[in-house]
Amino acid sequence: MDKDELDLHRIPPEAPWGPHTDRAFHGVEFLPEDLGEALNKTAMRVNEKYSSLPAEEKGIHIINIRAIEDIGYVQHESILLNSLCQDPDANCKHGLYFRDGKRKVDYILVYHFKKSSVSKTLTRRIHHNDSSARSIKQDHQLPGKGGHLDVGESELHMDYHEDDKRFRREEYEGNLMEAGLELERDEDTKIHGVGFVKIHAPWNVLCREAEFLKLKMPTKKVYQINQAHGLLKKINSVIQKITEPIQPKVAELKPQTVKRLSYPFSREKQHLFDLSDKESFFDSKTRSTIVYEILKRTTCTKAKYSMGITSLLANGVYSAAYPLHDGDYEGENVELNDRKLLCEEWASYGVFYKYQPIDLVRKYFGEKIGLYFAWLGVYTEMLIPASIVGVIVFLYGCATVDENIPSMEMCDERNNITMCPLCDKTCSYWKMSSACATARASHLFDNPATVFFSVFMALWAATFMEHWKRKQMRLNYRWDLTGFEEEEAHPRAEYEAKVLEKSLRKEYIHKKTDKEKLTWKDRFPAYFTNFVGIIFMVGLTFAIVFGVIIYRISTAAALALSSTPSGRSSVRVTVTATAVIINLVVIIILDEVYGCIARWLTQIEVPKTDKSFEERLIFKAFLLKFVNAYTPIFYVAFFKGRFVGRPGDYVYIFHSFRMEECAPGGCLMELCIQLSIIMLGKQLIQNNLFEIGIPKMKKLIRYIKLKQQRSLDHEEHMKKKQRYEVDYNLEPFAGLTPEYMEMIIQFGFVTLFVASFPLAPLFALLNNIIEIRLDAKKFVTELRRPVAVRAKDIGIWYNILRGVGKLAVIINAFVISFTSDFIPRLVYLYMYSENGTMHGFVNHTLSSFNVSDFQGGTAPNDPMELGYEVQICRYKDYREPPWSENKYEISKDFWAVLAARLAFVIVFQNLVMFMSDFVDWIIPDIPKDISQQIHKEKVLMVEVFMKEEQGKLQMIETWKDKDMKKGENCNNHSPKVSRSHSGSMSSCHSYHIDV
Repeated sequence: MDKDELDLHRIPPEAPWGPHTDRAFHGVEFLPEDLGEALNKTAMRVNEKYSSLPAEEKGIHIINIRAIEDIGYVQHESILLNSLCQDPDANCKHGLYFRDGKRKVDYILVYHFKKSSVSKTLTRRIHHNDSSARSIKQDHQLPGKGGHLDVGESELHMDYHEDDKRFRREEYEGNLMEAGLELERDEDTKIHGVGFVKIHAPWNVLCREAEFLKLKMPTKKVYQINQAHGLLKKINSVIQKITEPIQPKVAELKPQTVKRLSYPFSREKQHLFDLSDKESFFDSKTRSTIVYEILKRTTCTKAKYSMGITSLLANGVYSAAYPLHDGDYEGENVELNDRKLLCEEWASYGVFYKYQPIDLVRKYFGEKIGLYFAWLGVYTEMLIPASIVGVIVFLYGCATVDENIPSMEMCDERNNITMCPLCDKTCSYWKMSSACATARASHLFDNPATVFFSVFMALWAATFMEHWKRKQMRLNYRWDLTGFEEEEAHPRAEYEAKVLEKSLRKEYIHKKTDKEKLTWKDRFPAYFTNFVGIIFMVGLTFAIVFGVIIYRISTAAALALSSTPSGRSSVRVTVTATAVIINLVVIIILDEVYGCIARWLTQIEVPKTDKSFEERLIFKAFLLKFVNAYTPIFYVAFFKGRFVGRPGDYVYIFHSFRMEECAPGGCLMELCIQLSIIMLGKQLIQNNLFEIGIPKMKKLIRYIKLKQQRSLDHEEHMKKKQRYEVDYNLEPFAGLTPEYMEMIIQFGFVTLFVASFPLAPLFALLNNIIEIRLDAKKFVTELRRPVAVRAKDIGIWYNILRGVGKLAVIINAFVISFTSDFIPRLVYLYMYSENGTMHGFVNHTLSSFNVSDFQGGTAPNDPMELGYEVQICRYKDYREPPWSENKYEISKDFWAVLAARLAFVIVFQNLVMFMSDFVDWIIPDIPKDISQQIHKEKVLMVEVFMKEEQGKLQMIETWKDKDMKKGENCNNHSPKVSRSHSGSMSSCHSYHIDV
């Protein structure tokens, strides 16, 4: 009979599987052919583990499996299962369990397969008749070479690459089963052309892997947690009653007076652990972590070189791998689960005023994500006092604006101070009183209270870091992470692929296959590309800022030609506002571009482990985004108005554009505008609208695609979606780097230039209240469930935070000294003031210029615009007057102010650094009660083992006594023993125990 002819026969359960059969067909298991003779012995065991059919149904009528495989009808076990039971989802709880309703799904592997039209016809035929699998198979002859259906040659042979992927999956899944995991396949899903492999870890596998991973699990030993006494106890009870309305309603937040002693799991010491409920001993987060470790460790060697799950995902053998969510989070008849509880008490904007259920977050998502949200919560809490002080400083500025003598002098029209033109030719002379509004507004942020606020924020940053370290230690103790050390991670898929490529190249040349690894020589092109790329990106940022400067200068000159006085008076505000908006748009665009470029630069380096990849990516992304976000602000704070020259000798760009100057009230007001618009714009547009809008758009696109597919296949549309199908349509988890990055950039806005914008902590606080719930909603409802990762700290981000905090002290010292007028005022008050007041300060900071000294072609076209002829105009600088011998040279006042500014920077920086280090030193990293509890746990653990050893010794002593008594009985019954009976004598002591 021809190999492709349809041959109806019955395969009994004990029959050996043919070399061309697929691994799983309609609930029957087929192992790879390379297992040899072991197949006959293990076939039944694998069937029981891998299939959910009852024993009497395991012999199934099928038709020449080779022919079915050739037409693309592969691995449809669920089709048969659907035909054998009325409601296949009744026991499996819509995908959370295997079809037997007992084994829980711990992990899902997803792959794509080719589903031909013939396969769909066959599926419809099977679904058409609900009687039994045997009658279906006997009554309908399946398509083949001698069948009634005419199948094209292209559909008779599967694509070579698809075959290769299928063989790899077969071997990999076989290896997973050898590792002890139990699998169940489902290709009859609502998603067209997508198959799912459900993975379950049985108890013995969980115990074995928990021991390998050194997971700390609760023992039977329960001990009392040290409680506060006296006044402290009363204070804690009062605080607890006050904060009770803002606590989430979850069981984990109830005050605990006792705690179970935890110890790394050991199979030999199972009697020590609380195994009263084996189903809940390993929670879903731990089970998925264990399965993921097995997936990473298990390899597929069909291609001569091993490939782990990361390589299989990278090469498209599997399209996704993820653990399942616990269930639905919305609906009337949804059972209460951790996901639903998190959605109600955490991922809802209606509970924004409540604390986060951090323990429940950790229980569901793992320690790494739990630490992120705990850190975000601590940061947000610490912003409350900073916001209050910032508002007080701002209100102080508002209250004293009418008492500020310099701004009053600038607004006084009787002073009649005529200022030099702001640009050549088109700009004319102007009155200083026209800048009255800017001067008054500058005082809101440029007053003595801002110096105090800068010192306060430096100490606040140090206190925040110490508070977080203490909080982190408390969480480590509560989550049983004390003593946890990260082990060496598995290599990344890209690294393995690169090593594989290098090995193949060397094997082709040298005919040897030694173990290879990537050296610096292999990575040198990538390192060089990284260096050139980062330099180019930084240069691009500078070029864009320079382009905005040109825009400001040219726009100011163009607006100065306005015929209306109101248009000319609003030139500075218009130019500043439009330039800042341009900067904001460019920053948001470049942020996305730089994030992609940083990832690409890191990928071409091919780091070995995920941790190394993440750290390199964070460094590059932070460097590029830091430069992108803060370069325009640095320009306004430290460069604008510093290199303009003087009237008659201005500095020009491209010999045509004059460098722009600061306003008469200084550049601090403009710095405040720049900082506030960029900070608020980034938070509103990038952090909130993008995070809400982009996932919604992706979800809409996926919905439209699925709707189109459903219209093409009505049968698939009528099926009910399983849990793993719903989760497959969610966005994959992309890591915590974007979440941390936006918060670190915000932390920079709050600390680096806080002297110019005291309201920055307030706006950061308002943003974070929304951000916490936004991120929570995203994790619970929009993303696939991430694999839980153990971590005892926030990693490299802590070092970045400390670096930003130290840099903030230096930057604020320079902002106060060089950007604000704080130091010039002090110098004037104590060195030049005649009556000890600030009267005359404005006049002291202005120099004089004789209009006859203008260069040719730079004087105003309309010198009589003010209604009188101007002979002397004023400009802000410390220079000699035109009637001096050294006219227009830098005066002694300039050097006195410069010396005072540098002295202030040194004193301020060292004083604040010392105070920050003092705060760091005086606050212990580990709370006293936590250190006592950790010590108590160690003592209790020693006691537990000592008692166990004593019990063993007592048992041994009991056995010894019994042995001695048996020996005495033997001696009493046979006092004279001959040599011939010595053997029977020795048998009396056969129970002796060698201690």
